[in-house]
Amino acid sequence: MTWFSSLMGGPGPDRAARALADARMAQWEHALARVDLPEFVKSRLQDAGAGRTPWISMMTPSELRLARTHGLTPIATVSGTICFHYGFSWTDGHAAGWGAALERIRLEAIACGANAVVDVKMRTAHTGAVDSMDFTLFGTAVRLKGLPPSREPVIATVPALEFVRLLEAGITPVGLGVGASYDWLTDTTKTYSQGGFLNFSNQPLNTLSQFWERIRRTAHRRLREHTADQGTGVLAHTQFGQLIKREGGDKMPDRYLGRHIVIGTVVDTRRGDGVRHPIKTVVDMRDELSPLLEAAPPPRNAYATNETEGDI
Repeated sequence: MTWFSSLMGGPGPDRAARALADARMAQWEHALARVDLPEFVKSRLQDAGAGRTPWISMMTPSELRLARTHGLTPIATVSGTICFHYGFSWTDGHAAGWGAALERIRLEAIACGANAVVDVKMRTAHTGAVDSMDFTLFGTAVRLKGLPPSREPVIATVPALEFVRLLEAGITPVGLGVGASYDWLTDTTKTYSQGGFLNFSNQPLNTLSQFWERIRRTAHRRLREHTADQGTGVLAHTQFGQLIKREGGDKMPDRYLGRHIVIGTVVDTRRGDGVRHPIKTVVDMRDELSPLLEAAPPPRNAYATNETEGDI
């Protein structure tokens, strides 16, 4: 077959590759409509679970060595991703987007026979479409001897070693929880202080402070509601917050947009059990530090990303 006949639609390698890609896309569309995985994806993950292909892990060598001594076996890297439109509500859109990504990573974990997915990282990226974002979860699917029997794999943000140590302490990771909230505050002459104006003394910005506190408390309340029937506590590793001022202009008042997301691993303990080690309260005052904005410090993620939290 000459290059000319291939260009004119003959059975050249490019056309064959396009036909194969179209067939795989059709399988994906059919599977997603049934909330399932394509057969070729299931086959790949089943091969990994049966040991017919090399296992893949995001754990560091030292972390892997310690985990293996505690009965943890890595199987495969699994992921769940979805491009989601949230034009009606940023809050509901983020909760639904992460929920859909969570369901897809769960299906991959089931396909490879894992009873847990550890060190789950969360990334967001702009899709280019209005009011839309890409929500992605990825982690390492594992089999863990010390995990209580369950038909559903545990999806956890904690690394493999922390996962094992939690089990040794009688704390069982059981899943992932998400709470999100956003709202607008319209600026008035009384936004800044009790007296309605700013002066040259230090003073609290009461209205703005109360607004921001309400946003964060609502996000935590929704996290508790989301996890109430899963376990007895949440290790809330990821908290992302923004307070953005939008200039009014043309004699219109300024507006403030507040939004907050809190995400963590749900854990279950026997009520009344104490913690075997002392706990110190730590308040981190650093701004703009979030795994939703930038790569975590080594060894959690060795590669920088340019993925950022999406706009309204």
